[in-house]
This record gives sequence, structure tokens and C-alpha cells, in this order.
Amino acid sequence: MTGREPAVAKWVECQLCPKYCRIAPGHSGDCRIRINQDGKLIATTYGFPCALHVDPMEKKPLFHFLPGTTILSLATAGCNLHCRNCQNHTISQGNPEDVQAFELLPAQVVPLCREHRSPSIAYTYTEPLAYYEYTLDCCIAAREAGIRNVLVTAGYCNEKPLRQLYPLVDAANVDLKAIDPAFYRTYCSATLAPVLKALELAVEMGVWVEVTNLLIPGLNDSASQVNDLVVWVRDHLGAGVPLHFSRFSPRYEMRNLPPTPADTLERARKQALDLGMSFVYVGNLRSAEGENTLCPNTVCPEGTTPLVSRAGYRILGNRLVDGRCPACGTAVPGVWR
Repeated sequence: MTGREPAVAKWVECQLCPKYCRIAPGHSGDCRIRINQDGKLIATTYGFPCALHVDPMEKKPLFHFLPGTTILSLATAGCNLHCRNCQNHTISQGNPEDVQAFELLPAQVVPLCREHRSPSIAYTYTEPLAYYEYTLDCCIAAREAGIRNVLVTAGYCNEKPLRQLYPLVDAANVDLKAIDPAFYRTYCSATLAPVLKALELAVEMGVWVEVTNLLIPGLNDSASQVNDLVVWVRDHLGAGVPLHFSRFSPRYEMRNLPPTPADTLERARKQALDLGMSFVYVGNLRSAEGENTLCPNTVCPEGTTPLVSRAGYRILGNRLVDGRCPACGTAVPGVWR
């Protein structure tokens, strides 16, 4: 040995998510975003979103967070889950080099948000925790500018990076796919426990949280599975956390399954309400009662009159006064202004 030999490139271990990918030089981790370049982990999609839209807040879906406002939504390619029903699989499961993208650095996101008069930014469509550094830096820039930050996420991330990010996040809709570890392993290539921890940590750290559960016929829609999920949310996050049961549509690798029947969604909603949840909604389906927010006070004189009435992504009426029911004064949990 002369001491002049070139350094040998090293494997690196990514510690962002529970997969702890060990990545060989020149290769990427399971999310396809994070690459080992000469022994250093590089997030290749940083500053290069592949999707950018202005959406209604209700599309996230967030029903108790700034209703009726718009939100600038962005995503990069890649995801650390591989859900067989993914509606955005062309970008979430695509290799970053194969997905069309454009440069948009964090410093450019805030002016764009102001240009569109949106009070919030959503990190969404794929998995914002997989393009973590970009999400974090955008959140920092937004917070400094007085703009709210929203995660739409599967919540599959380790505790340390979440503790760094959550103080900058105002709201999150977390996709709790099932309460069954086997479901996560079989249909998502992931595990359940870290998602539950991410949810508990978000509530603990003051993030406004809403939960979505996509009901897939024959896979996670039985009464017992719904019961177990609702009880966990109620007991670990709180009865006041909004719960959205969303309709499945055949796509990607699950085109062989039928759409979720409307009766299944309405049954799940009633079941959750009977189990003590205060705010339960139906998504991807027009519902006479499942889109509206009612007063949680069971003896309110106007308890059957919607406080916030919705049709799809549209707000038809909002009777809340400073976040309270105008009839009985009961506070409705959420962020209303």
C-alpha cells in the first residue's frame, strides 16, 4: 500500500424510512429517489417536481382545515411504497429519469404560491416523505413566508426525520391503508407499525391530522376490519380526528376488482359513528350525509343542520363562527382560519 490508491466507494444505508435500504455505489434505494454517489446519499429529485397543480383543499381530502381555500400541490417522482392500487402509479412507481420533470427550487415555490393566491402548499400525489429534503426545505421557506404546509402521505418514515419535519407542518392527511400488517406486506410492500407511530407522533406534536382509509372490496372492507381500524383511531388519535372512508376504483395492478359499493362506504361510516367517532366522511362518492360536518354536541338544538355543507370539492355553506357551532357554541376541532 502506497497510501495513494483511489478510495473504494462504499455502500451506504439510508435511514429515512423503515426499509433501511443498503445501497451499492451507483444504485438507488427502494424509492428510486435516493442514490449512492461515491459513498454519499443523493436525493436526485430535489428541486424537480413532476406534478404541480392548484387544488381545492377538500381534494386532499382535508375537511377541517381552511375549508374552501385553494392549495398549491406538488410532487416529485418516486415512492417508498408499492401499492398495487396506486392511482398515481405512472409517477410514484416510475424511475425519476423516466418521468418528465421541471426545475422548481424551494425559493421559487413561495412566490408561485402567492401568485396563485393559495394560503397553503401540499406535498402530495406520490410520497412527500420519500422526497424528504425537498419537502423539508419547501416547508422551511413556506413557514418563513407565513404559508401553511400540508402533507398528504402514507406516513412511512422513521421517527427522527419526522421529528425534524413535523414542527413545520400545519396539517396532514395520512392514508391508513388497513389495520392489518399482512395487508401492508402483501399489497404495499411495507409494514404497519411505523405508520401507526407516525400518526401518533403527528398528533402529539400538534399537526392537524385527518385519516383516509380506502376501502377495497374483499381486501380490507369487512365489518371486523373497519371496526379494528376505527377503534385504533379513536383510542390512539382521538374521537375528534376526521376519518374519511374513500371509494376504490379499479386501476394499476388491481383492475380485476370492482369499485367499492356505496353501501359499503355508508355502512363503514355508520359503524364509525356508532363506535364514537365524531366526524366521519365518505370520499370519491357523492353522499347525502357523508360529506357534511355536523355539530358534535349530541344535544345541540340544530344538530342535524350541517355546519359545513359540501358537494364533492365544493363548499355549499359554512355556518361556523370562529370554529364554533352558532346554535350551541360547541367548538369544532380543526383549523378554520
